[in-house]
Amino acid sequence: MGQITLNQVTKTFGDVNVIPPLDLEINDGEFVVFVGPSGCGKSTLLRLIAGLEDVTSGMIQIDGSDATATPPAKRGLAMVFQSYALYPHMSVRKNIAFPLKMAKMDQAEIDKRVNNAASVLNLADYIDRRPGQLSGGQRQRVAIGRAIVREPAAFLFDEPLSNLDAALRVGMRLEISELHKRLDTTMIYVTHDQVEAMTMADKIVVLQSGVIEQVGSPLELYMTPRNKFVAGFIGSPKMNFIEGAEAQKHGAHSIGIRPEHIEVSDSEGPWTGVVGVAEHLGSDTFFHIHETGLADPITVRASGEVSFSHGDRIHMKPREDQIHRFDAEGLRIA
Repeated sequence: MGQITLNQVTKTFGDVNVIPPLDLEINDGEFVVFVGPSGCGKSTLLRLIAGLEDVTSGMIQIDGSDATATPPAKRGLAMVFQSYALYPHMSVRKNIAFPLKMAKMDQAEIDKRVNNAASVLNLADYIDRRPGQLSGGQRQRVAIGRAIVREPAAFLFDEPLSNLDAALRVGMRLEISELHKRLDTTMIYVTHDQVEAMTMADKIVVLQSGVIEQVGSPLELYMTPRNKFVAGFIGSPKMNFIEGAEAQKHGAHSIGIRPEHIEVSDSEGPWTGVVGVAEHLGSDTFFHIHETGLADPITVRASGEVSFSHGDRIHMKPREDQIHRFDAEGLRIA
């Protein structure tokens, strides 16, 4: 079991209110991602759940029991940090086994759990190596293995891929997602990378200044963001926002259109502009369009290679069914 409920949870540091009253339900077996800009409170929230920070007020329940004042070691949760925190003088086997040794578990059970974790994480061939003999991705797997052997009610990941290079991040992202499917255990994952959030989560929690802006599936947040903050944070490249007369035509204070929902042409389209930087990625081309009279720049995502060059004047046509409308407070207009 791994159901976690936060009821009116708050956290203050001195006079600073980091987490205003917050409610959140995390269901058993869900992969939930906390995402938001730096300083939004996502790591603090994770540490409150783990018990590494004291709750100022409110209640945290784990599987229906009040765990607000329960010490971290007794919450049945396992945390994986950004730093691997491995013991350099110990082998992979001993690093993974360490929390079980500290709990004075029977040696036969320790061996069974360690071997199972090593198999699940493809570490069997490295079980007798030390951390210094492993790659960054392998060391992160050892840290995850140390959490797996505890058989926790939920795993808590605090930006675990931040120290890896781009290729390893993609690989580990897939490995953690696959691990969730195999273990069928609740996972809470903190990241500032919305691509990680979109590709890994069953449910995303978008935070700003300790406030939950929206909770939903990746596609729900992408298709129906409840405000401009969520609309601008979810999606890469980010949504274009336009105010003024063009927005008023749609009965809104501002409108948003994603780069992939704008068609480009050398002759047809209601909007025009001049091509600035073009980013050629092979599968896609990103154009940054200036001198539009709407927003500067407007970013357009075109499929494949498109033959526009720096300085070309082009026409743009937004898909009408993909225009998002927002009121003066930045809230979505249904």
